[in-house]
Amino acid sequence: MAGSDREAELTARLAALEERLAEMEARAAAAEARARDAEARGAGSPMEAMDAMLSMVLPGEVRAHMRAARKEQLLAVRSMVDTWIARVDRTAEEPRRRRHESIPLEDA
Repeated sequence: MAGSDREAELTARLAALEERLAEMEARAAAAEARARDAEARGAGSPMEAMDAMLSMVLPGEVRAHMRAARKEQLLAVRSMVDTWIARVDRTAEEPRRRRHESIPLEDA
């Protein structure tokens, strides 16, 4: 009986592994298809290539976290640029103040 339990367990594990393998192969095929489509369109940007590679290697949940992190980084850059623009606008609105300088004249 212990042998049949072990055999059933191994059969179940093998089925789970085959299912995961099929899922990974499907993701890889989809990524390859996207890469071919991007290449055919002439839109093989580095970002698309990276996304295609990551989709072959990483599970969807990990890619979603990485995409969110990338978005947050871009939002941080946007915030920094907005601050610089505001600073430029502020200095453009301020009237230029001329510094007056006193020059002593010597008696000639």
